[in-house]
Amino acid sequence: MRNLLFICSRNQWRSPTAEAIWRKHPDFNAKSAGTSPRAKKTVSPADIRWADVIFVMEQKHKNRLKAEFTRMLDHKPVHVLDIPDEYKYMDPELVQELETVVGVYLES
Repeated sequence: MRNLLFICSRNQWRSPTAEAIWRKHPDFNAKSAGTSPRAKKTVSPADIRWADVIFVMEQKHKNRLKAEFTRMLDHKPVHVLDIPDEYKYMDPELVQELETVVGVYLES
């Protein structure tokens, strides 16, 4: 089982959607968090340690993680998905985009 961590800003729509999609997969554990102090669940050092692979929705999320968890990220793959903040939770377009883009990383 690989542990997948999905990150967006407020942990409201994009990352919880990704968590819901990939949590159902038999080969993965999934969690989500946000980079904002006002996120539903703010990313913690424990989240970073837990993750085998980290997916961020935008480059700014990767930048924030690197600023806060520099050393912890040394041997963790962090993938920028380039998914803009224009979807609601479980939006069918968002689900399709996440399945496609994340799937490419998980197959390799």
